[in-house]
Amino acid sequence: MIQLTDNLRGAAFMSISMAGFVVNDTFVKLASPEMGVFQLMFLRGLMASMLIALIAARSGAFRVSLGGRDRRVLGLRVIGEMGAATLFLTALFQMPIANVTAILQSAPLAITLAAALFLGEPVGWRRISAIVVGFVGVLMIVRPGAEGFSAASLVALASVGFVVLRELSTRQLSPGVPSLLVVFATSAGVTIMGGGVMLFEPWAPVSTPTLMLLAGSAVTVNIGYFFGVQAMRMGEIGFVAPFRYALMVWALILGYAVFGDIPDVLTLTGAAMIVGSGVYSFRREQRLARKLAAQRAEGARGVV
Repeated sequence: MIQLTDNLRGAAFMSISMAGFVVNDTFVKLASPEMGVFQLMFLRGLMASMLIALIAARSGAFRVSLGGRDRRVLGLRVIGEMGAATLFLTALFQMPIANVTAILQSAPLAITLAAALFLGEPVGWRRISAIVVGFVGVLMIVRPGAEGFSAASLVALASVGFVVLRELSTRQLSPGVPSLLVVFATSAGVTIMGGGVMLFEPWAPVSTPTLMLLAGSAVTVNIGYFFGVQAMRMGEIGFVAPFRYALMVWALILGYAVFGDIPDVLTLTGAAMIVGSGVYSFRREQRLARKLAAQRAEGARGVV
């Protein structure tokens, strides 16, 4: 029987989170012809916030009092989600789902690098090399200066920076802060932002089928939010982050099945480089962890 460590639980939670997000992205792209980015963010956010508020209230998450540090960190996480959601959805409205997802797959590499720079987590030259390879893969997808270049690709790439802010902020929250409270604050923040912008934009009529798509999006985005928070708070970043690559597989399958999108060779090659570098980083982390565990065990035997 496999013993579930915090890292394995975190990996499982991240895989579930990615499945939730890619199904949500599919619903969003199907709904996009009827409305703009901010109207969609507001309507979906309203549904998602009400749903998570009911669950959070029943669990007692709202009864927890946050300290000043946790409030500031949570605020940073909400800002990260606002920026990530706005830029990602803007790109998703204009690009095939597999392409924008492939660019987003550079997030684990960016998170690993940022964790080394700002949190002091060790990253050797091999993993730095893997990060460089991964970002070369991103350039193959974005292709700045090429004939097939799309400004939406840069918008998708910019969203990665906000994803890094969101995930590192999640990591800094105290263990006693309920994940459901984090999810609600994030969802409510995005909803308020979308509603604020909509005060200055025309309101587009929404059909019943599109409202149903948004309802499905609200459910699946909450699944993505909740399990993503759980994953980043439970496992080590270097172990858990590569499991985001499950999103790429689902994006390719749903992109073809629902929208008929077939990525070109450069996009697939770039995506393979990103995923390959992430998997290498993951395997390297595992080898180092086993070596450290063996050293500790040997030291313990020496003491005895």
